[in-house]
Amino acid sequence: MAVSSDLLAAFIKVADCASVSRAADALGVGKAAVSKRVAQLEEQVGATLFSRSTRRIALTPAGEAYAEYARRALAEMGAGEECLRALRSELSGTIRLSATVSWGQRVLAARLPEFLRLHPGIELELQLADRLVDLAYERVDLALRWSTTPARGLLSEPVAVVSWSIVAAPSYLAVAGAPAVPADLARHQGLCYWRDAADALWTLVQAGHLERVQVPGRYHVDNPEAVAGAAVAGLGIAVLPDYLCHEALASGQLVTVLPGWTPQTRFGTLITAVSTPDRMRLSRNQALLKFLQQSLGPQAPR
Repeated sequence: MAVSSDLLAAFIKVADCASVSRAADALGVGKAAVSKRVAQLEEQVGATLFSRSTRRIALTPAGEAYAEYARRALAEMGAGEECLRALRSELSGTIRLSATVSWGQRVLAARLPEFLRLHPGIELELQLADRLVDLAYERVDLALRWSTTPARGLLSEPVAVVSWSIVAAPSYLAVAGAPAVPADLARHQGLCYWRDAADALWTLVQAGHLERVQVPGRYHVDNPEAVAGAAVAGLGIAVLPDYLCHEALASGQLVTVLPGWTPQTRFGTLITAVSTPDRMRLSRNQALLKFLQQSLGPQAPR
């Protein structure tokens, strides 16, 4: 259990004052509250921090050792709070952000309200589009793209990793049967984000072994949300990113097909923030970039 700053502050103040009552006066709280906080801290750390008598209170050897770390922790907390106050007061201006429609709606948009709460001086303009945005012409600060190699003259930073799954509705598999090996997909109806005939060629990998299968299909759509809906409706076997299928998998509307095999798509698994060098250096854009890298989870590469 993490130790709160209130408990640490009470401990250090009692140690400095060598008195619970004087520490209470300095902290502006009651004597009983200070005693309770010290007792809670001793319980949490599993050690007696003070030796007590009717006349005086003093640190035990354990208390003396712990006081050094407690002072350092309180100093770090104070520095962190000061940093946040500075960021909130200094960051201002408009950030123009671009992202793909599906990922932007399902993942990105859920994180942005917290960023705006942290930085009241910032305005955000979010543009969702499944096209390659011209950063200079459209005055976009950061474009979040399925890409690892930015165009010449642009900088990129990794933001998030997206995994892909092969899934189908139980109703579809009950009729068509479940494929046992990748080659079986050739006898099924395939669903994927469709832009040209090459998208019907699926690539699957398992333990370094690669299989390519031509998967037929009657429903071709260039919107991943529609692909997910078609899979739930039982129209076929789909290749979907995790953010579009995890809820349906958890509820049983979809199940994993060919477990152990990982699909490889032309989109890859990495979402990067792309920007011109001058805009990437702006402090407000850097703040948003770091916020997204942290809030999108430890799986995002650094």
